[in-house]
Amino acid sequence: MELNQAIHPDMHVGELAAALAGATAIFRKHKIDFCCGGNVPIGEALAKKNLDAGLVLGELQALAAKPPEAPSETMALIEHIIRRYHDVHRAELPELVKLAKRVEAVHRDHTDVPAGLADILETALEDLGDHMEKEELILFPAMRGGMIGMVDGPISAMREDHDDHALTIRALQEITHGYQPPAGACRSWQALYQGVDKLVTDLTEHMHLENNVLFPRFESR
Repeated sequence: MELNQAIHPDMHVGELAAALAGATAIFRKHKIDFCCGGNVPIGEALAKKNLDAGLVLGELQALAAKPPEAPSETMALIEHIIRRYHDVHRAELPELVKLAKRVEAVHRDHTDVPAGLADILETALEDLGDHMEKEELILFPAMRGGMIGMVDGPISAMREDHDDHALTIRALQEITHGYQPPAGACRSWQALYQGVDKLVTDLTEHMHLENNVLFPRFESR
């Protein structure tokens, strides 16, 4: 897809997310799945949610002249994914787990306490750790070696992991009520939900870059 062409309803959500810098933010705003559910026309996705197609397509069209946020060259893109997402997840998730445990303990009698949030984050930390390690030790080295069409198995496994991550994102959204702390929430509670919101944003962008931009370059189909 050329970035300067008109946006039309037959273009797939994943295609737009991959080609237009900033499109993912628009999709998140309108709650359109561009990651694991991106293989549908944007017109169909908008119709299912009863969204104003002219408005959303106009927002997407306005992005066409903007420069890409991630490097387009494959090796640079892999390094970008590692530095911008893998390293950030590893740095931030353990702190979120600690903060969630603190909030759950201090506010255990509050009716809106996110009981179980720390457990979800700990599971995410373990699952993401395993996932990223497999990418860094197996998949990405194979990609650097130019093994196009020979890594379908590992890529398929990574896509399945992403489906599981999408379920985790949904659980985080639900337990935090859309990352909205209750009125009068302490600073730790506010910081926790801000951190979870950032984690979900980063993880969604991370999966998008792999599912819709990087992986298709090496798949045989």
